[in-house]
Amino acid sequence: MTGGSGFLGEPVCRELKKLEPAEIFVPRRAQFDLRDRAAAKRLFDVARPDIVVHLAAVVGGIGANQANPGRFFFENAIMGIQLIEEARLHGIAKFVGVGTICSYPKHTPVPFKEEDLWNGYPEETNAPYGLAKKMLLVQAQAYRQQYGFNGITLLPVNLYGPRDNFDPAYSHVIPALIRRAIEAREQGLTHIEAWGTGKASREFLFVRDAARAIALATDLYGAPEPVNIGSGREVTIRDLTEKVCNLCGFNGEIRWQTDKPDGQPRRCLDTTRAKERFGFEATTTLDEGLRETIDWYESARKTAATA
Repeated sequence: MTGGSGFLGEPVCRELKKLEPAEIFVPRRAQFDLRDRAAAKRLFDVARPDIVVHLAAVVGGIGANQANPGRFFFENAIMGIQLIEEARLHGIAKFVGVGTICSYPKHTPVPFKEEDLWNGYPEETNAPYGLAKKMLLVQAQAYRQQYGFNGITLLPVNLYGPRDNFDPAYSHVIPALIRRAIEAREQGLTHIEAWGTGKASREFLFVRDAARAIALATDLYGAPEPVNIGSGREVTIRDLTEKVCNLCGFNGEIRWQTDKPDGQPRRCLDTTRAKERFGFEATTTLDEGLRETIDWYESARKTAATA
């Protein structure tokens, strides 16, 4: 499983272990740089997998996507393309590709249905990343048609939870807000700044729910059609920001940076296919997930401060 030591990868490993596989092999970048074709081939020669779950990705929030469009396109595309080709050549039983909601068109009707995936161009700020992941869906479907390749594609919404990336340069909206609100509280600041207008909406999925969905699909799903993975619940960025500030104990002003982009206007998935095809439904509410994520982050900061 690529990316198996990361934020999503570790909980996916725990879920997959419940299926009692003979082994779960997690390659590390130092030994297997998946951007390199020879390294991708060597990975299959060493691990000899029956199933590949591809989670490794280069990701970030709007700012990181705007700063790194070329890198985000190339590295995500080349890793997946080479892995799928080596998986085909080595005759694996199943390839599980984890894509992204960023592949959907900018003005997709809400809730997003998988059939709408090709009805327009993605939102500009993260289009290179979204299109790179979308090409892996095309590759998996083309390989199924020509070679009988059993590749499936999952499309998760924005994930969050303990061990998320809280680096301001690369974090997504929830960890960025949590860090900002806690630091403002501790420093006694009277306000924080938030990107955009707050009017855009997003759907969020707790990381353990996402891990359970991936394990269920790995075990039970085998069709070419992509599958949305989400909670099916939408929240505006303004409401989310106010909720995070409240849970973090910051009572100051939120100043909206309206010169910064909102990104895609709305994001919320139709999750019917996941429920029908492999029985997945999210169980963690946003409030529950936020409280656990905030508690983890505060604890991790205290541990780092005393180390």
